[in-house]
Amino acid sequence: MALLQANKDLISTGMKEFNVLLNQQVFPNPPLPEEAMVTMVDDWVNFYINYYRKQMVGEQQEQERALQELEQELRTLSAPFLTKYRAFLKS
Repeated sequence: MALLQANKDLISTGMKEFNVLLNQQVFPNPPLPEEAMVTMVDDWVNFYINYYRKQMVGEQQEQERALQELEQELRTLSAPFLTKYRAFLKS
């Protein structure tokens, strides 16, 4: 079953906003431990999920599927950021 267009649009918007957030990050000096950055990124993902939860439309099952897709997409976007941060810590 395909997601409702309104939810697809929200997922797309959330991904774009999350990507902007990641691209705006300046790595701290002194650096945070890797575990702290992973926790921070997890917090960001949870913040976005909770924010968009209130805007999803359709039946409960539709909303949950859309939120799962959003979470998967945000975690996919965060992976290269965390890889870049790990490289920064090693340099």
